[in-house]
Amino acid sequence: MTDTSGDWRSLLVRWSQEWADAQDGDRPARDDEPMRTRWLGFPPAPEDRIQALEERLGHRLPPSYRTFLTVSDGWRNAGGFIWVLAGTGQVRPHEDAAGLSEDFPGELDDDPTPEDELLAGMWGRALQLDVESDAVYVLLDPGDVDEAGEWAVYTWAPWHGDVPTRYGSFRTFMEAMYRQFHHLAVSHSERGGPVFDNTTTRALDASVTAARLDALGGRYEQAATTLADAVAFGRPRAPGLHDQIRRLLGETYLVSFRGLTADPEYAPEIVPVLAAEHARMRRDGDLAAHDLPGASEAIREAAADALRHIREGTYRYTADDPFGRAVEEARELARWGDTDAAWHTLRAALPDWRPLGPEHLAPVGLLADPLLGPLITPDRGRELLATPRAGQPGAAPPPTADLDPPGLAWLADESPGTFLTSYRFLLVEAVAPPRLPSLVTATDDGCATLNALATPRDARMRFRAAESVPPWADTALTAVGRAGPGWSFAFEARPGGSFDERRFVSPGLAASRGTRTVTVWSEPPRDQRPGILFLSVAENGEERYGFTARGTMTEHRGPVPESLRFPPDGPDEHRRHERRTLEALTTELGVHLPRFALTRGRLHTLRTRPWNRAPGPGEAYLTVRFVPYRP
Repeated sequence: MTDTSGDWRSLLVRWSQEWADAQDGDRPARDDEPMRTRWLGFPPAPEDRIQALEERLGHRLPPSYRTFLTVSDGWRNAGGFIWVLAGTGQVRPHEDAAGLSEDFPGELDDDPTPEDELLAGMWGRALQLDVESDAVYVLLDPGDVDEAGEWAVYTWAPWHGDVPTRYGSFRTFMEAMYRQFHHLAVSHSERGGPVFDNTTTRALDASVTAARLDALGGRYEQAATTLADAVAFGRPRAPGLHDQIRRLLGETYLVSFRGLTADPEYAPEIVPVLAAEHARMRRDGDLAAHDLPGASEAIREAAADALRHIREGTYRYTADDPFGRAVEEARELARWGDTDAAWHTLRAALPDWRPLGPEHLAPVGLLADPLLGPLITPDRGRELLATPRAGQPGAAPPPTADLDPPGLAWLADESPGTFLTSYRFLLVEAVAPPRLPSLVTATDDGCATLNALATPRDARMRFRAAESVPPWADTALTAVGRAGPGWSFAFEARPGGSFDERRFVSPGLAASRGTRTVTVWSEPPRDQRPGILFLSVAENGEERYGFTARGTMTEHRGPVPESLRFPPDGPDEHRRHERRTLEALTTELGVHLPRFALTRGRLHTLRTRPWNRAPGPGEAYLTVRFVPYRP
């Protein structure tokens, strides 16, 4: 068997000497001896004492703990909250006198996980290693054994407010406690204690600098591992750099960019990212003091201003050229729905991105932009991080797949419960999106404009129909954008009204003067109601052809191309034929609709003229309003 006592001795000697150097005059009496000897351990345990312990316990000790005892028969100051760890004479069965198994994991269900089964049995069979501590249990579990024969160590404290922490072996536990010691020593030094500087801290700081270069060179996984280790050791630069990687990978839990939010060089990039998450979680008020520790009043005011703009959807991320030019180009593409092209533009410009300073490794500020931030999915975040930047050499990674499917057929994908279950839209040829209001709204003075960029949910809340719109009018709040070369769209998901051919008026007819339009309205089969698909192609104010399919009945109008003819069929076939029709429209016109922008992005909106006619003589209508009732 390999003798690993030398590995233990190297760690424990280094730990002891660093601990002694970090002490000041304010320490308990129990630390006098280890301070004098510069040794946190005890004399080694002889082999016969170790064997006697094993005989008493009825187990051979796991390798790492057994070898540890040959170097030191116990330990003092393991981390910050365990003052004495057991040696051969103090190890004892835990026996769960406090009944902790009733809480962790609690009563097992009929199909418990292996982890819960191990935890449930651990409390009664574990050996207790804590001798003196701040109410911290340290338990060595002979029932949780890996292939190397190591026993897991569990720690738990009532003041911690969490489930027990598991370590794969005693060595892993002690290494974690060594890191905890470092972390606490750094904090003590920052609060006025002795300067904590030694060979270990200097090596860690050098690794942080190297990790940043790795990250800039696209080796972000290697960098993340190094930085995570440095974070555990409490190195001051590591959290801000590590959080940039974590946030671009989609992580938000405990992402704080420590050390950067109070720095005026980095705060303009970093603070809006925290503000965006604050807004996404719909938290009230401004960013709290604990979100911006040490920040100046100017930074706090800038944070409040950024949060206000983010909530209003008007915040804009900016960067120095040439990457800044790409950001503006991407924004223009995204605002009309072409989010894939927007991402391609950003991706191509990434090698030209330059950091603000030595604590900056990626354009993480993009995530705060209400328009561009949603484009940075975790997969794209990985692609961004894997792309060499700031002049670093290296090959670009393979591109991630585009988010938008081609064409229109995706609209027929059955997704119960989503807001795309039913829809209607207009396609207008040879008209740019900003001109759509003059064609499809009811305003006659030519002053109609697009609404501000908004998510689908926010648009429905913010841009309600004007009071001047009569209650019978089925106007549509449509998202607006480009539908391919030479085409624009106005799209509404889940229309408020239902299709009724007796009163239906296609807004595409009026919009087609001087151009060509396509109008589509789809309602899927539901319960006993048949599915409906309406299609109309109009030009110069007249319908050229179209059809209305309802269940097994289809009415064709004009010379409908064979590829677009909708065959009569049962409800089970409705979506399949709808998909075929949408595929044919895609082929015929070269159009598409941007799924990502319509479902997760921000688009301009406009309210169209009514899709129905006014009631005629002798016709009536009923308006029903639902209002909150408070008894």
